[in-house]
Amino acid sequence: MKILIIEDEEGLLESIEEYFTEAGNICETANTYQSALTKVNVYRYDCILLDITLPGGNGLDILRSLKENNHPDGVLIISAKNSLDDRLEGLNLGADDYLVKPFHLSELKARVSAIIRRKTYNGSNQLIFNELTIDLLAKEVKVDGSPVKLTRKEYALLLYFIANKGKVVSKNAIAEHLWGDGIDMANNFDFIYSHIKNIRKKLVEAGCNDYIQASYGMGYKFTEQ
Repeated sequence: MKILIIEDEEGLLESIEEYFTEAGNICETANTYQSALTKVNVYRYDCILLDITLPGGNGLDILRSLKENNHPDGVLIISAKNSLDDRLEGLNLGADDYLVKPFHLSELKARVSAIIRRKTYNGSNQLIFNELTIDLLAKEVKVDGSPVKLTRKEYALLLYFIANKGKVVSKNAIAEHLWGDGIDMANNFDFIYSHIKNIRKKLVEAGCNDYIQASYGMGYKFTEQ
């Protein structure tokens, strides 16, 4: 998962970032209204953790910007505000969930995972694509019931392809999704080819059809051919 944490309380921000990063997720952070607005206008995320009260502005205006621009990012509001009016306003503006501080990080993770399942995988914990099956909770990949061992990046890349099946995704989009905005400084994206080559090899050797197709000059597409 690629997550943006918008939170001005330094200790909480660091705790959330460490918790999700240790679980293998890509995390980016913003601690002011303007830095957060810049990120959501340039980059896309599986889920945005959004505090309402921020230096320089209101988090709900960031949510409004997301919806006005039809961005598909999941949004979970995390706020110390616990009034019914605040919760209703956030949800009515298009937030996917609302969690009141303080909270357990395990609950936060469960809610984030639920949002991503609903928005990307139709609420299912298991993805089935012909002979390919992915258990989202166990993070296991199987071909005709036989397990396939992938690295964290390979697993995340396979999920990204399936979430965008039938669409051409550019190398730049893949890199930014799996490595964060710092990848913008990379000289080339040859490393992506290596990851894709490894995924295809492992899946094909396990008896899976080769669904990852190169679109010359544009990127890659996950398709039934």
